[in-house]
Amino acid sequence: MFRHVSGSGCTVSGGEVAGILVAVFWAILVSFLAVALARLAQTLRATTKLVADVTDQAVPLLADASSAVRSAQTQIDRVDAIASDVQEVTSNASALSTTVASTFGGPLVKVAAFGYGVRRALGGRKEGVPAKTPRRTVIVGRTVSRRSSRGKRD
Repeated sequence: MFRHVSGSGCTVSGGEVAGILVAVFWAILVSFLAVALARLAQTLRATTKLVADVTDQAVPLLADASSAVRSAQTQIDRVDAIASDVQEVTSNASALSTTVASTFGGPLVKVAAFGYGVRRALGGRKEGVPAKTPRRTVIVGRTVSRRSSRGKRD
């Protein structure tokens, strides 16, 4: 169909032009795909290196974390043992104080009351000094303290 007018005498048909266009299109497409695949390969290499570096650094960190957890567990076990010992000592001290209170408490209260009574009896009996008047006065079946009767007029 197309004829070349120059003197060479070559003619290019429409199918040949279409073939050349398809070939150029495919060459451009393959070039773009080759560039994309090259960049993807670089990205995969960088990712592989990054994962290897993270693995190299993570293994010692995990070992240190595991050691710290074991140490913390040991300390928790020690604290638990100390707490149970403190609880036992507390219960023993409570039992001891109850025993001491029941053994000596009653007699000590009696001795103190007896001493107070003796002191009151002997303290108010000096020669020439009359005994103290009682603090309460009974009037018609009820008790009236001296303070409340002081303010009243007779």
